[in-house]
Amino acid sequence: MSLLSYVTTGISSFVVVTLSLFTLGQKVPRAAFVARCLASYGSLLFCAIYGVIASIILRLVGYGRVSQWATARSFKWIMRLTTGVHFDIVEGKEHLSTRPAVFIGNHQSELDVLMLGAIFPPYCSVTAKKSLRHVPFLGWFMSLSRTVFIDRANRETAVKAFDSAADEMRNHRQSVFIFPEGTRSYSDKPELLPFKKGAFHLAVKAGVPIVPVVSENYSHVLSPRYWRFNAGSIQVKGTIFPSSSHVERNY
Repeated sequence: MSLLSYVTTGISSFVVVTLSLFTLGQKVPRAAFVARCLASYGSLLFCAIYGVIASIILRLVGYGRVSQWATARSFKWIMRLTTGVHFDIVEGKEHLSTRPAVFIGNHQSELDVLMLGAIFPPYCSVTAKKSLRHVPFLGWFMSLSRTVFIDRANRETAVKAFDSAADEMRNHRQSVFIFPEGTRSYSDKPELLPFKKGAFHLAVKAGVPIVPVVSENYSHVLSPRYWRFNAGSIQVKGTIFPSSSHVERNY
């Protein structure tokens, strides 16, 4: 059997299993949870593969800095189709076109990747932990699309990464999105973990505004603790700090 046949068979089996679990989920809620998890990771893998191809093509034609925006938009629509989950911007949409800026958001779960699909502006890059660079397809896409990789175990290299990102922001007006909590909270309440300083260091260094993007607590849609993963809408609001001087005074 050829490699293409193996891949086709694997994809077909994955789709059949996922659809079967969705059907079973009408009577067994935990089956629906597993089905949507599989659909989410399948969608992420598909969009990562698309992102690798899109990043290469966009680089060749001189638009490599919009690779993450293009891939995020594809994930937004595919996830809506496969899981029924979507993020809606209900306030502050005009602030999302600020360029360059440091965008920050609360980090509740893996589903926040879909939030990026809804709000991500062109000419923006995400930050991510260094270990993701080695994940097949997703890491390749992130490397090709100028992700700012952070080594959390080494403060010196982390600062250098932010300094390099600040140069990119000044020279090419590229924005950066950061989850300042540094990890997912999985909270069932509207609360935040303590913030890391990297986002604020970057805003001061680059001399750009900070644009906070806040998602409502969405434990009614996703709560791994209770095996809950439902279709539904999640509200997002954006605002803006007028300049990096505001940040510097409070940094």
